[in-house]
Amino acid sequence: MSLVLDPAAQDLLFREARTANTFTDEPVTEEQVQAIYDLVKFGPTAFNQTPLRITLVRSAEARERLVKHLAEGNQAKTAAAPLVAILSADNEFHEELPQLLPHFPQAKDMFFAERPVRESAAALNAALQAAYFIIGVRAAGLAAGPMTGLDFEGVRKEFLDDDHTPLMVVNIGRPGEDAWFPRSPRLAYDEVVTTV
Repeated sequence: MSLVLDPAAQDLLFREARTANTFTDEPVTEEQVQAIYDLVKFGPTAFNQTPLRITLVRSAEARERLVKHLAEGNQAKTAAAPLVAILSADNEFHEELPQLLPHFPQAKDMFFAERPVRESAAALNAALQAAYFIIGVRAAGLAAGPMTGLDFEGVRKEFLDDDHTPLMVVNIGRPGEDAWFPRSPRLAYDEVVTTV
């Protein structure tokens, strides 16, 4: 069976999707970020909990504060990227559930009253939303450079609070010169899929 998605869109979102390591200096506008969010917010999560929170790092002062918490190999590309987003999980997402799950508002207290349960649910579902976000960046015709080489606790203290857990930093913009490393191999279908 063939895929319904147009082959060009398949290439844009998946086959040609790469982690960008250099960017042009063309700015990423607030309108572009809004359009990305307006698309990816529809991606499903358990109980519609939507725990992903996005912190846009735009000012030079904030960029400098962030770069010092990144692994050495990530510092220069983040310093030069047109826009950087810190993606985090909101561990108090349950406070929004009565609005987000109006047909089952009791889910807030029935399933998510305890903080460890919320942290686990938030981590999983925010990671899912982070993947949607990266695909959304691609859908906007931009390149994404997601990175987890960072001091997570340092980023949390610098930019977030005790209710938010950083997941990754994503550089965003138009790809620059020599933006891509060579494509790494992928596992074959029969190495991943098991039928029982």
